[in-house]
Amino acid sequence: MRQENGTQEPVVDSEGPSRLQRDLLPRVLDYLRSNGLAPGDRVTELALAQHLQVSRTPVRAVMEELARQGVLDHQPRRGYSLRAVPDAPAGEAHPPGEVDQLCIRLAGDRQRNRLPAEVSEADLMRRYGVSRPLLLRVLAQLSEIGMAERKPGHGWAFLPILDDAARRESYEFRLLIEPASVMAQNFHLDPAWVDDMRRRHQAFLAAPWGETSSITLFEMNAAFHEGLAMASGNRFILNALRQQSRIRRFSNYDWVYGLERVKVSCREHLEILDRLEMDQREIAAALIRRHLEQAAGLTRPTPMD
Repeated sequence: MRQENGTQEPVVDSEGPSRLQRDLLPRVLDYLRSNGLAPGDRVTELALAQHLQVSRTPVRAVMEELARQGVLDHQPRRGYSLRAVPDAPAGEAHPPGEVDQLCIRLAGDRQRNRLPAEVSEADLMRRYGVSRPLLLRVLAQLSEIGMAERKPGHGWAFLPILDDAARRESYEFRLLIEPASVMAQNFHLDPAWVDDMRRRHQAFLAAPWGETSSITLFEMNAAFHEGLAMASGNRFILNALRQQSRIRRFSNYDWVYGLERVKVSCREHLEILDRLEMDQREIAAALIRRHLEQAAGLTRPTPMD
């Protein structure tokens, strides 16, 4: 069993990786790919734990595994740095981990009024057939993004974060900050990130629509918008966009707007990158605004039970 030893040395887990660690591995790789890191850049447990909304212990195990795979370098007392990031498989995405899967189920059931607004932990455990530790991780994540809150005494209350009004407010907020992010004084676009985004979008457009395509689409979309926020050089803009991605993830894994809209969205992203590479940031900001306005105007079909 893993023991905390108070040092930065890797600790070998003789029992093998846990399910949580296996779930985190592809998400850490996605983080490394989408944040424009270059070989030699430092990678910290704290930054990854905050981004993934988990404790540092499973993140440490994942980093040790990536060091064994040659993705990260580890030096005693100096921590980890990036060695190389493997290419993402074209047209594929890793399925969401068990925490995200349960979050998505909870959010979907709330949208369809299958789950009451107030419920006990015991009821949720019976309904979804999950353990208390897993349920508490899920509820903590939903609480972090304002989707649920613990009631005084016992039980949990779900908040109406995914209704039509909240969706409209989310786009209103993003329209305020995303066009402005590319006009920020410290805006700097990493060429390696641009190349990665182009490759991922072009591969996605060329690949046939498959069972996990909606997941691939959402994660690529989130990486694109978060990447522009990171390029702004403003940590508050980046943190706000990451929170928006977490909120949207639980309702947007099931794409319902048709394949043509997918192609339009990908081409709009590529056009925005074209303008930014030409340093036409005002035009790029206008394209981002149009892109978000069109997405905000999409009408989600009424779910059929």
